[in-house]
Amino acid sequence: MRLIEKVWFEQHQAKYWLVPLLLPVTLLFYGLSLLRRLAFRFGIFKALSVEKPVVVVGNIGVGGNGKTPVVVCLVELAKRLGLKPGVISRGYGGTVTQTPYLLNETSTTDLAGDEPVLIYQRCSVPVVVGPDRVANARKIIAQGCDVVISDDGLQHYRLQRDLELIVIDGKRLFGNGLLLPAGPLREGKWRLALADVLIYNGRKPTTKLKPDSSLEQQPTDNSLLMTLAAKNVVNIKTGETMGLELFLAQWPTVNAIAGIGDPQRFFDTLTQQGFALSNQQGFIDHKSFSVDDFIAFTVDLPLLMTEKDAVKCQPFAQGHWWYLPVTAQFSAAEQQILTAQLKRITLSKTKTKTKTKTI
Repeated sequence: MRLIEKVWFEQHQAKYWLVPLLLPVTLLFYGLSLLRRLAFRFGIFKALSVEKPVVVVGNIGVGGNGKTPVVVCLVELAKRLGLKPGVISRGYGGTVTQTPYLLNETSTTDLAGDEPVLIYQRCSVPVVVGPDRVANARKIIAQGCDVVISDDGLQHYRLQRDLELIVIDGKRLFGNGLLLPAGPLREGKWRLALADVLIYNGRKPTTKLKPDSSLEQQPTDNSLLMTLAAKNVVNIKTGETMGLELFLAQWPTVNAIAGIGDPQRFFDTLTQQGFALSNQQGFIDHKSFSVDDFIAFTVDLPLLMTEKDAVKCQPFAQGHWWYLPVTAQFSAAEQQILTAQLKRITLSKTKTKTKTKTI
């Protein structure tokens, strides 16, 4: 873990000199963010709507909080309702220059980014990437989609949205609570009160968040609990699928890598499943892997990684490399809440235009 992340999330001793050093930049970031929000609120910058309902799955901080499993879950829920969902993304880490770019069977992670390729391969729905989310949404709708699901983009206020879901890492929460770069937040915790649904990944806090007295309307309990479940492992090279229990019985000891926002979360998941980790290595989020990154791992033990990492390793994968796909799970009641929200915005969009959310 980088030193700055240890300061944000683990109260590292470096906070005593690093945070004061970064606070002037944080104040500048706050000022620019405030001016931008006010510009949208008072119509100086115009938020644009599209013909179909838009769902934004985002967070107020940096790093992986579990947005992609939520996006996949929403895609499946939309399909069950008879809808044709499509996904838009910034395509972080991709190099494509002609945007909006519609993914196809030949799209690579180098071109489109790791998460869009994962979603495209996992869900088999149209996926469009590019920096202009309004253009992305229009491109998705042109493919015949009747609901647009935005992977991230909570702060992309230029695109009006009908439903906002904020995903929160139940373990790390909001770190030291400061804005970038002194802290991990892109927006303050006040932003949570404006979302339709809060989704805690892993666990909910034992105490309720302190209300923001500056808000005209205090938030109601609109939070859900998501857990990530794994049932199988998949061989990256061959595509072979094996039940997790059978795999664990054959190989109780494995090696592991993770290039996600919080690699330790993946390693903890493996040990909770019963694996012993002989060697583990964390990489930065959206790491662009090469075969040289795996020299330290022997061939006599399986190497496990996340699905997000696996899509980047397919071109040079070896036979003992496997990934662990995870699925977002909610209680029956909470899943019904998500389904009801999708129904609500689908019906409301056909009757009247939805106003942009107040920021």
